[in-house]
Amino acid sequence: MEVVIVPNAKAGGELIAEAMAALVRRKPDALLGVATGSTPLPVYEALAAKVKAGEVDASRARICQLDEYVGLPAGHPESYRAVVLREVVEPLGLSEAAFMGPDGSAEDIVGACEAYDRALAEAGGVDLQLLGIGTDGHIGFNEPCSSLASRTRIKTLTEQTRVDNARFFDDDLEQVPHHVITQGIGTILDARHLVLLATGEGKAEAVAQTVEGPLSALVPASALQLHRHATVIVDEAAASKLKLAEYFRHTYADKPAWQGL
Repeated sequence: MEVVIVPNAKAGGELIAEAMAALVRRKPDALLGVATGSTPLPVYEALAAKVKAGEVDASRARICQLDEYVGLPAGHPESYRAVVLREVVEPLGLSEAAFMGPDGSAEDIVGACEAYDRALAEAGGVDLQLLGIGTDGHIGFNEPCSSLASRTRIKTLTEQTRVDNARFFDDDLEQVPHHVITQGIGTILDARHLVLLATGEGKAEAVAQTVEGPLSALVPASALQLHRHATVIVDEAAASKLKLAEYFRHTYADKPAWQGL
């Protein structure tokens, strides 16, 4: 696992956006896995700026999502599909045809989960999956004690998560779904490159447990330790509890430029 410590969220976003751009230059039809929330927004803004400036042609790139609410009507503005279309697909100048996601409104949710796993495999697999991390170490909606071999499945949201997400639903808790579809940890680990971005002191303990702690279902993100190509990018605040911070700074500073992320 490579750990890169950056000055701030903007620097992290630029670094990841350049890695995505480099991937798309090598493989124009790359499948990019994206996450929702505020943390990855600097990534999407930086990548869209590169496209607008003509630094990369993303016209053949494909986008897939990490998770989705269950039960929201099609076209709901707070469905993760709508969010990804609004924050990623449209700014990159892509059409909805370039987008892949699970069907959270399907009558057969179990079938929809299995279908999404198949669709990702049939698409050739995810080339780069961007991840955030929860304060409890969750990735996607794989909460603590999720199976490290889990596949895309339905999960029940904790009450705290629903309370936290109520701000997106006019602060009305009753509107927040109780369930989500999420890529499982096993599904996430299938991606060729995993990039986790964490910013802020509130994520410092989870980052330390993910990078330097034991592999444990209690910290789902620690599964990245099993991956052949995992990159963890953190700002100074999120890196504040890393015992090996100076080592990580040294190794990245002396890394050959041609290696990229």
